[in-house]
Formats: sequence, C-alpha cells, structure tokens
Amino acid sequence: GTRSMPFRLLVPFGLLCALLPLHHGAPGPDGTAPDPAHYRERVKAMFYHAYDSYLENAFPYDELRPLTCDGHDTWGSFSLTLIDALDTLLILGNVSEFQRVVEVLQDNVDFDIDVNASVFETNIRVVGGLLSAHLLSKRAGVEVEAGWPCSGPLLRMAEEAARKLLPAFQTPTGMPYGTVNLLHGVNPGETPVTCTAGIGTFIVEFATLSSLTGDPVFEDVARVALMRLWESRSDIGLVGNHIDVLTGKWVAQDAGIGAGVDSYFEYLVKGAILLQDKKLMAMFLEYNKAIRNYTRFDDWYLWVQMYKGTVSMPVFQSLEAYWPGLQTLIGDIDNAMRTFLNYYTVWKQFGGLPEFYNIPQGYTVEKREGYPLRPELIESAMYLYRATGDPTVLELGRDAVESIEKISKVECGFATIKDLRDHKLDNRMESFFLAETVKYLYLLFDPTNFIHNNGSTFDAVITPYGECILGAGGYIFNTEAHPIDPAALHCCRRLKEEQWEVEDLMREFYSLKRNRSRFQKKTMSSGPWEPPAGPGTLSSPENYDRAREKKPAKQKIPLLSCPSQPFTSKLALLGQVFLDSS
Repeated sequence: GTRSMPFRLLVPFGLLCALLPLHHGAPGPDGTAPDPAHYRERVKAMFYHAYDSYLENAFPYDELRPLTCDGHDTWGSFSLTLIDALDTLLILGNVSEFQRVVEVLQDNVDFDIDVNASVFETNIRVVGGLLSAHLLSKRAGVEVEAGWPCSGPLLRMAEEAARKLLPAFQTPTGMPYGTVNLLHGVNPGETPVTCTAGIGTFIVEFATLSSLTGDPVFEDVARVALMRLWESRSDIGLVGNHIDVLTGKWVAQDAGIGAGVDSYFEYLVKGAILLQDKKLMAMFLEYNKAIRNYTRFDDWYLWVQMYKGTVSMPVFQSLEAYWPGLQTLIGDIDNAMRTFLNYYTVWKQFGGLPEFYNIPQGYTVEKREGYPLRPELIESAMYLYRATGDPTVLELGRDAVESIEKISKVECGFATIKDLRDHKLDNRMESFFLAETVKYLYLLFDPTNFIHNNGSTFDAVITPYGECILGAGGYIFNTEAHPIDPAALHCCRRLKEEQWEVEDLMREFYSLKRNRSRFQKKTMSSGPWEPPAGPGTLSSPENYDRAREKKPAKQKIPLLSCPSQPFTSKLALLGQVFLDSS
C-alpha cells in the first residue's frame, strides 16, 4: 500500500535485516520447523547472560539496569529479580543454584520495611514466586522440613509477604487499594482508585496459601474481591478499567481484554481449574460472550465503552497477547489460533510487540512504541504449541530469540526496547524477563520438561495429614509464570485444632530413628490424639517408618484416588480443556 513505501525509506537498514534473515535453525526452503534443541541452548544462554549480569551488577537491588551496569529498587526492596527467576533456574535444570538462592533469600529478604508497594505486583512476583519455589523445592533437591509441603521457610516468607497485603482489602467493598505500606498498612490519603486486574488477580496465590497454611483469610478476601467485580459489571456484561474501591463506582469505563483488566479474566479461568470451581468458570464464560459480542472485530479485540459498547480505542496492546493462551486453556483452539496469527503479524512488522498498535492504521501509537521484552505472545505460543503442535507457532519462538538477541542484548544483560522503529534502548531489565519471557521460550522448545508432565510420573509424599501426590503435572502458571502444582492444594487439608498436635507428632516421628523404643512406649500410651481413620492416613508409627524407608507397604486403597471432577469442563492431557459438549 501507499503507507509502506515511506515507511521503508525511513527504516534504518539494520531493521530490514532484522526482519529478513534466514537464521540457523530457521525453516529452510523445505519448510522445516526451527530446531528445538538449538533454540533451547540459545534460550539457556540468554538466561545466564541476564541472570549473571544481575548477580554481578545489581543484587541485592530489585532489578538490573543493563546500560549502566548497576541496579535499582523498583517494586519494593526484595531482591525481586532473584525471587522471580528462582523457579526458572529449576526449569532450566540448575538445582545447585536453586538451592543456593533459597539460602540467600532466607538470609536477606525482609518484609518489615517502610516501603510503599504495589499490592498486585507484590502478590504476583513475590508471593507467587515464593509459593512456586516452595512447592518445587523438593524436586530441586532442597532438604525439606518434616511437614512439607504444608510448612517450610519459603512458605513462611510467602505468608509473611501476603499478610502485609491484607490491610489493603479492608475497604467498604472488599476490593483492595492498589498500594500498601509494608510497615504501616494503607497510607492515609491513599488513592481509592484501583484497576480491575489489581482487584481480581489474587485467587491463584491466595487460595494456594490458604490451602497450604490452613488459614482461610487469604482465599476469603480474594473471593470477595472477585465477586464484587462480577457484581459491578455493566448491563451488557462488561467491566471497566479502574474502579473506586470505597464507593464501587467505575472511574475508567473502557472495557477490553488488555492492560488494567487482563489478569482478572485469566484468574477466573485459572482459579476455576486450580480449585475445580464451576462458578468461576461460569463467570468467565459469561464475560467471554460479552467480549466476543462487543469488542471482537476480525479476530482483533478493541476497547469499548463498558455501558454502551461503542468503540473507544481501536488499539491492540501487547499485554493482550495472553488472550490466545487463555482461549487455548478453555479449548477454543480455532479462535486462539486466528487471533495469535494476527498478533504475530505485528511482531513480524517490528521484531517485537509495541505497547500499543493502532489497528486501522497498522502502526505504533505515539509514546507507546516500546517493547519491554514482554512474555505474553510467547506465553500464548507455548499453550498453542502444546495444543496443536503447529510449527508456525515455533517460528514465533525463533523470531523472539533472534529479535531479542539482535536488538536488546548489551554487555550487562538485555535492555528494554524503548522504540521498535529505531531500536533505541532503555536502561531497564524488568524482572519478568527472567520469570516469564525466558521461561515460556524454554518451555516452548522443551517438550519433555517436567512442567509438561501428563501424569505419567509423580511423587508420593507422606505429610502429617496423610499421603499426597505431587508433581504429576497440570501446573497452573500465575500471571508472572510461577507454576503452582494443583495437587499440592489437597495435601494440607485438616481441622484447625488438630494442627499443633499433628505437628508435635510429626516431630516425634522424625526423631524415631534416634530414639525408637522410648518413643513407641510414649505414643502407644493412650493420648489425646487419635490418628484419623481413612485412606492414606498413618495409623501407626511403624507405617510411617516403613513409608520413609520406601519399603512397599500393603495398600488397601489405590494410590491415586481422585474425586470425580464436578466441572463442566474436563481437564485432558497436555493442559487442554475440552468442554463436555464437544
């Protein structure tokens, strides 16, 4: 068209090259797909270039500044990049560094600090990162406590961080403030306007915390916030962008799937799967209809006025690129692929996704030309590739590795791309680059990673509350790509008042080896605690010991007894969900 000619003249020669080369491992003339082994190694090298730069130049600050080779605090003061990158280390197979970092975090991170923190960011990056690392620590060869996964140092840190966020939820509506002071709670005069995502993105982490610790408060506040948003939707079924948490009045009335709303929809789906909760899925499917009816045009999604449905911004935001991944999770593969391919054309135009892209004009929006190495399109590619095996999806992975290395790699890491038109860089490397972008790239190219487990292998763990199965797959990623093992939520269910007695008993069981005979006399005498009868319980110390020595004990019940899923969607292999009607 007429627009492309001047564009081509203005483009520095380097950009044309960035868009055109045939890379090693790229599809050749015969159309072969990118070689996954080659790109796995490239992604690993990317990770270590960035991670080592952070450790050398920026730790203990939150994030690396790659152009000046130093660090700065961004979201608090918690060595954030280290927490965010921890589970990526394990996914890349580095157990020794994982173990070292777990020690470092226990010694260095303190949440009793006079810092104003984003409730949303602290939850998804810090609480999410610590929970995921806690649940993966046994696999990483960390010596876990007797009560794991129902106790452990990383779980205590996650709980401590989450407790610091609870004061934000004390509002008339139950919808949280966006910012909280970690020492003093909500500051007097704090703005009551919070974005929708900042209200609806807690259920994955908070329900996991409640299940593991036995304290229901976290899941309760997360559910109330979700319900309040649901009750605040417009007559045509849409939610806006920002709401006043004191009055429940919408302040920004733009409805769409991108910035400010995105992870609310994501957490309805992921919360539904994680908690096997029909209501959450029904809420999402209602929204999904309204989103299709009012915001979708030609497999693009626009922004509309939440009450009238009139178009307010014909803009694609790079944050929206998570949507095809979410559609894949609910089994809507055709729509997912069509939207993914639209977004991929934008990537190919620029070698990255600009923050905003004007759909009718087919170009960037002023002041929004940057690409901070976001993961969303790669995340969608990972889900779609698991579901379809379509090599086109792998090509996005290849393009991402090549672009990011070519444009943003500097001596001290990888820098945010300030402007995709001339490749100017910004002095920032966001922690999500190591938490998400690199992780999803690696998982795209690593089909046999333990994260993709289809249930064929698992780990049986004896907890104080019976036997439980972990590591069988079906991981739910929080919105910072921290994987949560859904089975772990069933490991620690117990009655409150029994908890301390069970923990005492556990400590005694663990001293069994040293002190067996005295211990047996003590436990066999009639005490107040009766081991609960039923499947998977430890009715005697001998049983416990046998289990610990891994001798096959006689089992009356099958090892894997799963409740039948009440859900209208059944979770099938490869993380795909098929609706019953299909």
